[in-house]
Amino acid sequence: MYRTLSSAQTFWMKFVFPVLWIGGFAVGTTAMFLAGEGLHDRGGQSPPSEMKWIFLLVTLAGSAFIYWACVRLKRVSIDGSSLVISNYLKEIVVPLRELESVSENRWINIHPVTLAFRRETDFGRSVVFMPRMRWFSFLSSHPVVDELCTAAGLATRDGSHSPPTAPPHV
Repeated sequence: MYRTLSSAQTFWMKFVFPVLWIGGFAVGTTAMFLAGEGLHDRGGQSPPSEMKWIFLLVTLAGSAFIYWACVRLKRVSIDGSSLVISNYLKEIVVPLRELESVSENRWINIHPVTLAFRRETDFGRSVVFMPRMRWFSFLSSHPVVDELCTAAGLATRDGSHSPPTAPPHV
């Protein structure tokens, strides 16, 4: 029973969107610095000289945020009693019993879910994935959070516990 938990848009959010956003702002900011007073609007007015510094600040802050929110995303699937995690170059398998906590950030529109592990993995002590999109979900929690908590035997948001799944006998 192999099922993907992360969104089909993960690849685009991890690779394409950051290149377009960061690249676009970097080109625009560079143009403002190189063109200097050569930039004019339709009325012949030059932008205020502080504008290039504002663009630089927005480019740097936006790039840091996009790295934090998008570039570190992983593709996550569940396979019985294990999680299959991929960064599109490497894939690892982590038993659900290694899952220490599951949390999400409801304030970001992609609702990134953070999985924290009891031990270090090849991707670190935690990974972040973008769950499947839900329309009109706004600030409500994504159901995948409770699903993973239940599967790993962790406390869910309502405080209930379920027993950890036993590893299969060989």
